[in-house]
Amino acid sequence: MAVEEGDLVEPGGKVRLFVEQPIAAGTPVTLDDGQAHYLRHVMRARAGTAVQIFNGRDGEWRAVLALSSRRGAAATPQRQTRPQGASGDLWLCFAPVKKAASEFVAQKATELGVSELRPIVTRRTIVSRVNVDRMLANAIEAAEQSDRLDVPACQAPLPLMAMLGAWPSNRALIFCDEGGAPPMLEALKALPPGPAAILSGPEGGFDPEERAAIRALPQCVPVSLGPRILRADTAALAALAVFQAIRGA
Repeated sequence: MAVEEGDLVEPGGKVRLFVEQPIAAGTPVTLDDGQAHYLRHVMRARAGTAVQIFNGRDGEWRAVLALSSRRGAAATPQRQTRPQGASGDLWLCFAPVKKAASEFVAQKATELGVSELRPIVTRRTIVSRVNVDRMLANAIEAAEQSDRLDVPACQAPLPLMAMLGAWPSNRALIFCDEGGAPPMLEALKALPPGPAAILSGPEGGFDPEERAAIRALPQCVPVSLGPRILRADTAALAALAVFQAIRGA
């Protein structure tokens, strides 16, 4: 049976897409080639399929898919399903590790409510290059799958000392310190509300000079994640999970 204009065909699974353009009722939003390919060849979508779109500014919208050519696709917003709410303000500053682990951190940090992903370069960082576009792609995919209404900002790598020198005066730096610190649970309960960031180190940890510089920062809040030595990617995500549980980021 032909699909009439305005009809919505429910897909087999929930389809959410992040778009850059403004979203307004009745104004078609052009989808990029990757999204069009995903809809056509992975989801087997057709004209009239119902999708949800969001852009981090205008909330989430129910839209109807239009297939304009062999490759092109657009989504026309019909109605808003969720308004844009206030987002948490939590950065993750992390030393990048090998590709698969860094991609995993970007995905899971997005699910855990991070507002910015900030790679840092330390003396023991073993990864010399970070693909920021790939990090953003992983964050977008995780936001689509986790029902987030926004996507964390993805910053270019910055040397640790440069990051410390430009640290905002109003943002707490929660330092995952292997050298001895109060349990994170206790430290967070005593921390006043406000912007925060979690700092986790590279494989092998921070060297003594770096650790001293971090602790010298007035905004530094050293915390312990327990008695065991955690992998770099595990430590970052464990800290985020504790923060979310206590502070609701």
